[in-house]
Amino acid sequence: MPSLLVKDAIILTQDAQRRAFRGDLLARDGRIEALGGDLGRDADEVVDAAGDVLLPGLVNAHTHAAMTLFRGLGDDLPLEEWLRSRIWPAERHLTRDEVEAGTDLALLEMVRTGTTAFNDMYFFADATAQAAARAGLRARVGATLIDFDTPELKVDQQEPFARSFHKRWAGHPLVRPTLSPHATYSCSHATLERVRELREELGTFVHTHCSETRFEVQDVAAKMGARPVEVLRRHDLLRGSVLAHCGWVTKEEIRHMAEAGAHAAHCPVSNLKLATGGVMPMEEMRAAGVNVALGTDGAASNNSLDLLETTKFAALLQKNHRWDARAAPAQAVVDQATLGGARALRLPADGLVAGAPADLVLVSTKAPHLRPLHDPVSALVYGAHGSDVRMTVVAGQVLWLDGAFRTLDERSIVARADRAAEALGRVVADEAAARS
Repeated sequence: MPSLLVKDAIILTQDAQRRAFRGDLLARDGRIEALGGDLGRDADEVVDAAGDVLLPGLVNAHTHAAMTLFRGLGDDLPLEEWLRSRIWPAERHLTRDEVEAGTDLALLEMVRTGTTAFNDMYFFADATAQAAARAGLRARVGATLIDFDTPELKVDQQEPFARSFHKRWAGHPLVRPTLSPHATYSCSHATLERVRELREELGTFVHTHCSETRFEVQDVAAKMGARPVEVLRRHDLLRGSVLAHCGWVTKEEIRHMAEAGAHAAHCPVSNLKLATGGVMPMEEMRAAGVNVALGTDGAASNNSLDLLETTKFAALLQKNHRWDARAAPAQAVVDQATLGGARALRLPADGLVAGAPADLVLVSTKAPHLRPLHDPVSALVYGAHGSDVRMTVVAGQVLWLDGAFRTLDERSIVARADRAAEALGRVVADEAAARS
């Protein structure tokens, strides 16, 4: 693997001391070999940062990559109407080819905006895993389990698929399989018990939706005899799991999450757009010791996969909700976008230190909206856009640098995704016409 030298960067190490300094970083064989002052120019590729900010790769802890095909399909609708009239009709007709097209489009966007690893849950998981591997991103891809047939699998095929999917991907250097029971409102007690058994058998972790809306919490309590967090706890599915949203959780539930080592994936942009009403109690989670990560959710409900944008929303939402400008400080939110996501996905979370994987993001500081640069951490959260990302590196491999993709063909991917989205849009329109 070619060596990479980044010269003259403002390096936010995100190490235990949160050291920041101006200097060089050398990566070789996929790992960071050295950091310091002037490291010379002995490398296969040298990138002159010229004072731009270098930090660990951003980690998207909850998304549905292929849903880029539904971006803008039914915006400004109430959640239930949006699902029933737009998303579910389109999903019923999804094919593997369309999921692959949508995932490739998502990978373009994530690479372009500094994401180096993502945690995905959707249908046709094998297509998502293969797309991520081709692109060179790290991914945790879930085999979906749910109490109804999907476009890919009937209910009785889901468990055998989870086993075969795990066997295919368990040893991959970048892509690893997980288990994704959709949610407690869509999985019965029997399904959740099978998930627990599969987790023990396969040695993986669980990624699921949890307490996203008040209606969900009330519905689950009525049907299953307990709120979503408690349902998961009774099935021993809190332990080490990634719980997406958590907008309607109590202090006692936060305590149970902390005791079980559960991770919370905060998706503020999606929750605001869908008007879920609740705000994830980030400060209470941090105080209790729950690891908090950030996610975009799918592009159908965001509509962006820009994790830098998500950091700003995460900070501002907490400040406004709590009437406290000190809530969710910039450093804490950068921690969640990098180290918190890495912990949730079982990736090394030591920051930019010698020996760590060379997963890097270089953010330009040259645009007017980032000058003057009094505080690089604050600038990232409150001023930077995904479009400011100059370079994205995974395991020492440059995926994006100064306007050029290295592993993805942007033109063909966009054209293919447009064709797939157009076909799905026609299906939704035809079904709507038939209903009327």
